[in-house]
Amino acid sequence: MEHISHTHVEVNGLKLHVAEIGTGPKVVLFLHGFPQIWYTWRYQMIAVAKAGYRAIAYDFRGYGLSDLPAEPEKGGFIDLVEDTIALLDTLGISKAFLVGTDLGSFPAYMIAVLYPERVTSLVSLGVPFRLPGPSDGIDLMPEGFYCKRWQEPGRAEADFGRFDVKTVIKNIYILFSGTKPPTAREDQEIMDMVDPSTPLPPWLSEEDLAVYASLYEKSGFRYPLQVPYRTLGIDCCGITNPKVVAPTLLIMGEKDYALSFPGIADYIKSDKLKHRVPDLETVFVEEGNHFVHEKLPEQVNELMINFLNKHSN
Repeated sequence: MEHISHTHVEVNGLKLHVAEIGTGPKVVLFLHGFPQIWYTWRYQMIAVAKAGYRAIAYDFRGYGLSDLPAEPEKGGFIDLVEDTIALLDTLGISKAFLVGTDLGSFPAYMIAVLYPERVTSLVSLGVPFRLPGPSDGIDLMPEGFYCKRWQEPGRAEADFGRFDVKTVIKNIYILFSGTKPPTAREDQEIMDMVDPSTPLPPWLSEEDLAVYASLYEKSGFRYPLQVPYRTLGIDCCGITNPKVVAPTLLIMGEKDYALSFPGIADYIKSDKLKHRVPDLETVFVEEGNHFVHEKLPEQVNELMINFLNKHSN
């Protein structure tokens, strides 16, 4: 895709798949979510490279073309933090702009808290500042809420295992594109919430789906179910009053199902968030959903590049 190069970089004993485009000292490092992979940033990587930045996206350990760690069930968010810092070190990058979405926003925020000297500025899509820990709010959701279901050892594995990988990815994209948090009935599994005849969202092509499927066919879902879902409630930072000092842009799709989580809409507008992230700019994208950067790439690219340019001097 438009001169994006691919390589593997050895980090913490694992070979991580790294995609890259652009050159120069100003580096933007993209951190993906689930069921995504480096490819979720295809539009943003090309756009920021054209704007004069070096764009890098990598597959987290256990995802896509990156190695699976020896003991996936012992994995946690701190591994993604350490991998990201080690990747920057290996590539000789002292400081970077961080861009995260979904689960990728957590290591971005954690790096900004634990390694503030490594972060020029931060962009989060769909996730206001929070760190993994017991107050994740999942306990307030119904029993059939997808995160609760996927936290149960073996349940998602059995649910996903009834379908090929492509169907699993398609179903999750359809579910996560809605305005309400995917929540199954008591007698229903998460995959059964999608009618097989439901088409892909119009902004996601069959070719896109085939790319995602081919990458998850390689890695499977073993590590993605561990990180994020089975480690969301584990405090791996131990910081009582965390603060992000880097300039931060929060982009929220107005139709993102995350806005229906208990207390999230109020938290985004709260003094509490402003205290934790003093230099925060929040933008709501009218037709944006959970995949706002894939659905409306031109709008997101413009917001992102304007923000990067403002903080690149």
